[in-house]
Amino acid sequence: MDEVLAYIAELVAFAIIIFFVMRYIVPPARKAMRAQQETIKAQIERAEQTEKRLAVAEAKYADAVVEARQEAAKIRDNARADAQRIVEEMRVQADREVERIRVRGEEELANRRQHLMRELHAYLGQRSVEVADRLVGEHLADAGARSATVDRFLDELDAMSARAEAAEPSLVATKGES
Repeated sequence: MDEVLAYIAELVAFAIIIFFVMRYIVPPARKAMRAQQETIKAQIERAEQTEKRLAVAEAKYADAVVEARQEAAKIRDNARADAQRIVEEMRVQADREVERIRVRGEEELANRRQHLMRELHAYLGQRSVEVADRLVGEHLADAGARSATVDRFLDELDAMSARAEAAEPSLVATKGES
């Protein structure tokens, strides 16, 4: 019986320990576990919300990158168009400048040519007068040549007066018919 009493005593002690554990240890442990579970659940919900916000932010970032690339492409295209327009304007301006310089050069060349022609005419006229003066001086220095020149001049005057007299009767006839 001692064994039974020891067994019952052990059983009662075990029941008392279980009672104390169930009464004083299990409720706070359960409470701590529930609090820990709720904390973990809240952290999981926050992580899910953070993942959703991250996905939204990544989508916005991707959209912003696409938009920035499109904007950069527009800016690059505009810059190219502006550069092409500027090149075209510079080319047109250069062509105008070349044409202006060419026309100015042609005008200057024409003016220089006219100036040289005037100088050449003046020089040739002066030289002609000098040569004619010298020839006439040499020709008139010779008395025979001088006499022949005067005779030839008088003969030319006689021929001109004879032609004038021949032309007068036809003029008189023409005046009378009018």
